[in-house]
Amino acid sequence: MSQDNLIPVVVNGAAGKMGREVIKAIASTDDMMLVGAVDQNPAVLGQDVGEIVGCGALELPIMNDLEGVLVLATQHKIQGVMVDFTHPDSVYENVRSAIAYGVRPVVGTTGLSPQQINELADFAEKSSTGVLIIPNFSIGIVLMQQAAIQAAQYFDHVEIIELHHNQKADAPSGTAIKTAEMLSGLGKTYNPQQVEETEHIAGARGSLCGDNIRLHSVRLPGLIAHQEIIFGAQGQIYTLRHDTSDRSCYMPGVLLSIRKITELKSLVYGLEKII
Repeated sequence: MSQDNLIPVVVNGAAGKMGREVIKAIASTDDMMLVGAVDQNPAVLGQDVGEIVGCGALELPIMNDLEGVLVLATQHKIQGVMVDFTHPDSVYENVRSAIAYGVRPVVGTTGLSPQQINELADFAEKSSTGVLIIPNFSIGIVLMQQAAIQAAQYFDHVEIIELHHNQKADAPSGTAIKTAEMLSGLGKTYNPQQVEETEHIAGARGSLCGDNIRLHSVRLPGLIAHQEIIFGAQGQIYTLRHDTSDRSCYMPGVLLSIRKITELKSLVYGLEKII
């Protein structure tokens, strides 16, 4: 395929755990072209990103100037895409910068507030620029959420437990919040009160989401990303669980998002919207 027909992609957070997987996935496709690798870690600046991630030299140095790389991404026939796996503190400005430069953001970083998402949606709409915010790129998570929606028709009691590695900065996870939002949009209130509860230690019962759904977060080394949705009823428990054993499981969803965003002119939230 001619380079003029390849989707130009910038990876922001290129040297992070997810960024490395994205670099390798893009390098293995025949319809995408890696045009920029951005990371703020001074230990990797200037080094060939392919050598850093272990897929062989790509003759593309890691840079720390996002705006400069976004400008480079606009110098192509097809509109560029930025994949962002950075930090909750910087993702909002990263996405605004990408939209401003006419580069479409695919966002895997969680931690954006509802207000920030609404502001980005307005900016994307005015700019006619597609934005994808994906709390979780796993197809398995989408299937689990769909199963939970079905189960919610028959169960009035539910709690969510999410478990992640101890380098994850935000809690609860974006996936858990998204799951709770999907369940709370079904027109029912969960977990009708049975007794007057008392927390002897604040947070013992987790955080409270819409329609009285409880979210619990665990952070431990050795974990990657895991989630349980536990439904309860008289005499029975129904548990849905998704476990991640390798970050490569997210790559089909990432590549799908890069391809789909070229068709969008506004912000879309959630992988299930594009499958």
